[in-house]
Amino acid sequence: MDINSFRKVIKQREETDDEWDYGIEQCWKKEIEILSEDIPSTIDFLKNECTDEEYSWISEVIDDVVDQNPSKELVECYKSLKDKFPEEYAKYNISGVVEICENILKWEEENGKK
Repeated sequence: MDINSFRKVIKQREETDDEWDYGIEQCWKKEIEILSEDIPSTIDFLKNECTDEEYSWISEVIDDVVDQNPSKELVECYKSLKDKFPEEYAKYNISGVVEICENILKWEEENGKK
């Protein structure tokens, strides 16, 4: 995972007006691409370098990352950060995002890979 590129995209996302759908979608697309390119390194990033702000921004796209790359380890790692970032976990309803991710994994398990 290219952390510097990811952080640039997050900065761009922060600066993008929430009314500008195309700009937001382009940021999300880049975030998903970076987070998906190497799941083990993404997990390492989450465990060791992810900030509270990055954790909250990732909540916008983590379900898409899991949909493309069903990884129980990724979901468990992301979920476990609730202890490190409890305010963000509550404020951004990350429990709901985690539930979506777990449902994606459950569907994959029951129906096979896409």
